[in-house]
Amino acid sequence: MRDTFKHQGLRQQLVNVLIGKGITDKTVLNAIGKIPRHLFMDSGFLDHAYQDKAFPIAADQTISQPYTVAFQTELMQIEKGDKVLEIGTGSGYQTAVLCDLGAKVYTIERQQELFKKTSKFLPKLGYRAKKFVFGDGYKGLQEQAPFKSIIVTAGAPFVPKPLLAQLEIGGRLVIPVGDNVQTMTLFVRKGVMEFDKTEFGEFRFVPLLEDKN
Repeated sequence: MRDTFKHQGLRQQLVNVLIGKGITDKTVLNAIGKIPRHLFMDSGFLDHAYQDKAFPIAADQTISQPYTVAFQTELMQIEKGDKVLEIGTGSGYQTAVLCDLGAKVYTIERQQELFKKTSKFLPKLGYRAKKFVFGDGYKGLQEQAPFKSIIVTAGAPFVPKPLLAQLEIGGRLVIPVGDNVQTMTLFVRKGVMEFDKTEFGEFRFVPLLEDKN
């Protein structure tokens, strides 16, 4: 599969859609405009790769809507070299965006099928996470903590305490919280026990799964 001028043109149209929806971070928009999203999807959905929609991938999961990816990434305020934890590698599209921004990405996936596929696939495209982990995202990655930011790419019924604990002071956790519909929530760590919490509208995610390993 190739990345053609047509794909590049469709990506630019997608970037314009995201700008129209309020995404302003130039580095995030550049990443969306650069990364070949069609390569992360099953061939049956190729015609839809640059629509602003979520689509099914393996293991009953989805590749997130580009607006959602951009919105969450923008909230993280990533700077080059930031140490970032991603909960839910999925297709690897969000991972690629984080890598493109220059983050040092540690990413956890708990679906064996997706873990195997994505951990092989991403490096082939030139996106190299620091570490791919097969495990339970609710527990985070204590041995690599603290993190400058943590992103959760599935709907969490509650905020896992280990994720808050693994943020550095000043660090940011971006997590969709709720059951059927989630509220995008940002936690900024102000002190050892002190967090600022801000909520941003409703989103829909597949559920964050627990303890299946």
